[in-house]
Amino acid sequence: MIFDTHAHYDDEAFDEDRDVVLTLLKDANVASVVNVGASMESSKRALELSKQYDFVYCAVGVHPSETTDLTESDYEWLCNHVHENKVVAVGEIGLDYYWDTPEREHQKEWFIKQLHLAIQEEKPVIIHSRDAAADTLEIMKEAKEYAKSLNKSFTGVIHCFSYSVEMAREYVKMGFYLGVGGVVTFKNAKMIKEVVKEIPMEFIVLETDCPYLAPEPNRGTRNDSSNLKYVINMIADIKNLTPKEIIEQTEINAKTLYGIA
Repeated sequence: MIFDTHAHYDDEAFDEDRDVVLTLLKDANVASVVNVGASMESSKRALELSKQYDFVYCAVGVHPSETTDLTESDYEWLCNHVHENKVVAVGEIGLDYYWDTPEREHQKEWFIKQLHLAIQEEKPVIIHSRDAAADTLEIMKEAKEYAKSLNKSFTGVIHCFSYSVEMAREYVKMGFYLGVGGVVTFKNAKMIKEVVKEIPMEFIVLETDCPYLAPEPNRGTRNDSSNLKYVINMIADIKNLTPKEIIEQTEINAKTLYGIA
């Protein structure tokens, strides 16, 4: 069955028909979804959503673009709720240099803080990295050393992977998975197609980032997990495998990543 490792069903884009969309996912062969927090508010909504649907899990964390007004009280909330039963990861966290704000050092501070929380609690991380390849990798390598010093595990997924094959190999070497979604179906997406071709299937997971990044032929519309069939077919073509093989391996990968039996 299909496992969507990164979705945002708490988004207002689903306010009018959220229950209908989620209920119909099983008809599309989607068995599991991780709803990912991107702010304090969305992390709280993600947690509530995971309690309403047995097949929905969640991650709590704050996206770099949402770190401007974060407080110690917010961090305390994350610390207190990361243990909850349906919380399978800390995320999405990371760096985003596409915009000028928040200030880069501020982003780094909260990125490192949330990485350390995940390591201390031995939760995988969901990494957002946009136009920040070098700094992200440097901080991740430092976090790996921090985990080693505590004798703790450190793993996760690089969400919506958008960097080079060489960078992909660096993360795979660290034991991280690469999130592949709708972008791989775009005609001009040469880099991610090359990454999918070169990286072993054992390190690739499926994601939508819905309601964003709908694949071809539905590009530009509201995305949901039923669209993963197009991503699966593209990966199958690139890897010269069957869609069934892609579904089976990525489900194994996702369950291993998130520690789901």
